[in-house]
Amino acid sequence: MRILPVSLRVVLVELADLGETLALFASLQAEPLAGVDEVLPAARTLMIRFQPEILSPESLAEALRARDLAARPERGGALVEVPTVYDGEDLAEVAALTGLSVEEVIRRHAASEFTVAFSGFAPGFGYLVGGDETLHVPRRQSPRTRIPAGSVALAGPFSGVYPQPSPGGWQLIGTTPVPMWDLARTPPALFQPGDRVRFVPIAPVEAERLREEATAAVPAAEAQARAGGLAVLAAPMPALFQDRGRFGETRQGVSASGALDGGAMRAANRLVGNRTDAPVLEITGGGFRLEARASAVVAIAGAPAPLSLTDAAGRNVPAETWRALALEPGDRLEIAAPKAGVRTYLALRGGFAVEPVLGSASTDTLAHVGPPVVTAGAVLRADPVARAIVGAATPALEAPFLCPTRGETVVLDVVMGPRTDWFTEEAIELLASQVFEVTPQSNRVGIRLEGAVPLSKREGMGELPSEGTATGAIQVPHSGQPVLFLADHPLTGGYPVIATVAEYHLDLAGQIPVHARIRFRPIRPFAEIGPLADETTP
Repeated sequence: MRILPVSLRVVLVELADLGETLALFASLQAEPLAGVDEVLPAARTLMIRFQPEILSPESLAEALRARDLAARPERGGALVEVPTVYDGEDLAEVAALTGLSVEEVIRRHAASEFTVAFSGFAPGFGYLVGGDETLHVPRRQSPRTRIPAGSVALAGPFSGVYPQPSPGGWQLIGTTPVPMWDLARTPPALFQPGDRVRFVPIAPVEAERLREEATAAVPAAEAQARAGGLAVLAAPMPALFQDRGRFGETRQGVSASGALDGGAMRAANRLVGNRTDAPVLEITGGGFRLEARASAVVAIAGAPAPLSLTDAAGRNVPAETWRALALEPGDRLEIAAPKAGVRTYLALRGGFAVEPVLGSASTDTLAHVGPPVVTAGAVLRADPVARAIVGAATPALEAPFLCPTRGETVVLDVVMGPRTDWFTEEAIELLASQVFEVTPQSNRVGIRLEGAVPLSKREGMGELPSEGTATGAIQVPHSGQPVLFLADHPLTGGYPVIATVAEYHLDLAGQIPVHARIRFRPIRPFAEIGPLADETTP
C-alpha cells in the first residue's frame, strides 16, 4: 500500500490489484472513518477526500493500514440483463487477439457473469469485472474520437457500455438499445457497484423495437409562457445554472461540477440576501442581456464586467458589479465582456426557480447532467418558496480579489503528486520553472496549457490504469502539454497527474482567461505519510 498526496484534502491510496482495492473500499463503506467525505475506487487505487481538521493525514494512514485487505467483499447485488446485438467494429480484431473465432468471442462474452466493480469516466459507466479471462484484450493503439452511446466494449480485464457519445479506446464488440443513464429512472445509472451483469444476445430487429419503446416513454417537453421573470435577450455563450455542486454521486460516475468561482457565487447571493449556496447564473465572456418583466433584485459578482442598465423609457441608470440592483418592469440590463477574468455570476433575490438534478442545480457540461443551458428566449424566475425566507439586510463584503488579464502571469500553488515519479527530473523542474500559456481550447472541463518544452515521462512507464482525478489535477497526456482539470472534469483518467492545484487557488484558476500565463509553485501539503510499504518487504 502506498499513500500519495493529491492536494491539501485528498490522497490517493495505491494498492496491489483490483481485489485489494475493492476490499479496502468495502471495508470503508462498512465501517466509515469520521472525517472522510468521499471515497472513489478505480482499478488499483482509492482516492479519498478528507477533512484535515477532523482527521489528520497521519491518523488516516494509520487507520487505512489497519484494515484487512485479504477479505474479499461479497457480491450480492441485483442481476441486470443487458440485451445486446453483437455487431461491434472490433469483433474481428478481438477474435484475432484471443485466437478465437468471432462466434466463440460472442458465446464466451454472453456466457459470462460480470460484477460492477466501480463507476467512472462518465455518468452510468460501470467497470465490469469477472468475465472470461480469454477476452482480456488491450485497448486500441489509436483511440476513436467518437463512440456511439450504447456501445459494448472490452479493455484489459474490464467490460463496459458507453453511456453517451464520447471518445474512447476500448474494443467495440456490440451495441445495446438500453440506456445506461436515464434521469427518469431511480437511480439514473443502470449499473450500481456490486450489481451482477449478463449480456443477452438479441437480433437487430428486437433492438430497434426496444429503442422505439424507450423513445416513446420519454415525455415531450412543454413550453411555459408565463408572465413575469427576467427575459433573456442575448447570450452569445450559453449561461449555466450553478451552485456549490453535486456531491455524493460518485457511485453512479457523477462528479461534483459546481461554480468555477465559488467565492463569487457566494458573494452574489449574499448581496441579494439569499443563502450562499442558492443557484446562480454563470455567465462566460459577457454580451449577456436581459429585460425585467417584473420587479426584481439582482447582483453580479466575479469578473469585473461593465454594466449597462436602462429603464423602460430608455434612460441610463447607474449600475455596477458587486452591488445589489433593483430592477423594475421594462428595465434592460447588459453585462459586457469582463475587463479581467472570465466569468460573472448573476444572483436573483429569492433564488432561481430551477429544478435540481440529483440534488443540485449545477450543469455539468461534460457529463450532460443538470438543468438545460440558458440561451436567448429563456425566462428566468425566482423561487416562490425561497422568496419568503430571504433576509432584507445585506452583510458587508470584503473587497473582491483581482481577476487576471490576458497576458498576465498567474502563480498557482500546487501539491506535487500523486504521479510525480512517472516523470523525468527535468519535467518536474520544468513544471515549477517554466511559464505555460492558456490556449483557446480551454473550458469548464479544463484549462489546456502550452509550454515551450513538453513534460516528458520516464522511459518504460507503460500505461496508467484508470484512477480518480481531483478538481485542480494537472494531467499530462502523451503530448507532454498539461491540462488543468476544472469542475466538469471526468471522475477518472488514464494519464498521470504530476501535481494538483491547492484548493484555495481553484477560484482563481476558474477566472484565468485565454492567453494568460500560469506559473506553478510547489508547496508541501502535510507531513510525510507515505509511501507506505509492506513491513515484511526487505
